[in-house]
Amino acid sequence: MTVLFLYTELAEYFIKCCEELSKKTSVHIIRWPVNKEAPFVFSFPEAITVYDKNKYNNSELYALVEKIDPDIIICSGWIDKDYLDLVKPYYKKIPTVLTCDTHWQGSLKQYAAIVLSRFFLLNKFSHAWVPGNNQAKYVSKLGFVQKKIKKGFYCCDLKKFNEVYNKQITIKQNNFPKKFLFVGRYYDFKGIKDLWNAFIQLQEEDPNEWELWCLGTGNIEPVKHNKINHFGFVQPNNLDEIIQQCGVFVLPSHFEPWGVVVQEYAASGFPLITSQSVGANDSFLIESQNGFLFETKNVQELKKVLKKIITLSDAELIKMASESHKLAQKINPENWTNTVLEIYNDFKSN
Repeated sequence: MTVLFLYTELAEYFIKCCEELSKKTSVHIIRWPVNKEAPFVFSFPEAITVYDKNKYNNSELYALVEKIDPDIIICSGWIDKDYLDLVKPYYKKIPTVLTCDTHWQGSLKQYAAIVLSRFFLLNKFSHAWVPGNNQAKYVSKLGFVQKKIKKGFYCCDLKKFNEVYNKQITIKQNNFPKKFLFVGRYYDFKGIKDLWNAFIQLQEEDPNEWELWCLGTGNIEPVKHNKINHFGFVQPNNLDEIIQQCGVFVLPSHFEPWGVVVQEYAASGFPLITSQSVGANDSFLIESQNGFLFETKNVQELKKVLKKIITLSDAELIKMASESHKLAQKINPENWTNTVLEIYNDFKSN
């Protein structure tokens, strides 16, 4: 069995899922160029063949797909019109799967997509594969029937982050790190300035031992504060040393369709603080059990939940860490692989 992914920006967690899939199938990936703002260095196993889309013109892409001869095609959204054109000849011949991480918001643009979907989606794709419930609602409205919609498309490298948890939980039980951690791009939509403002206000109103460590790059100038540390872009393989020194993960995004990073740090055993706009909340955050939610863009609410965290005892924080770790296990690369096989078998049986 041969699986072809038509993908936009690759991520390490996706590669790890493909590694698991490659134990049972042949995996081919056509991808966009690496994003300069997140220049991840990937290592691909021999069982996965990767092609850079920008090295092929349209006719060469068609020839490449024909040569690969896929048994199933999985396409990353509908933003790339070349990908849609590549999928169309295979519709109804093999399973053609649309992935989508967009929430249903009821916007005019989304209502227009509902009207037009039969002309640009439903005539190309047999199935939809989404991260969670909010995305499933949207693709259902686009016209995909429930039995053709699968969940759990975004999945972290669970083995890696479970190992982080197992190595560090005993150390943290003895001395829980008083550091908040942000990992993401330095852009307004990530809410990074909200986090800086809330943290600085809290330090001014109630000075305490907690620090804020931030990993990432972007177009926002890092704020200067004696308790805020900036590390820039950090390759995944170099994260362990930083993770073991931090205690609570914060994702204050204004817009975050899912956020695999939430599962990563839940699996690592971090209590979580996220805005209500983070899609992964549905699966990995239970209010007061393993973290806290706050209203998006509300700096005062964010400050309140930061304060809630710093008033908790180490034992309470460790309990939250354990709950996060448990919740992270529900989506894993093995289930991800099984979903691909289920879609293939479902198509063949109909």
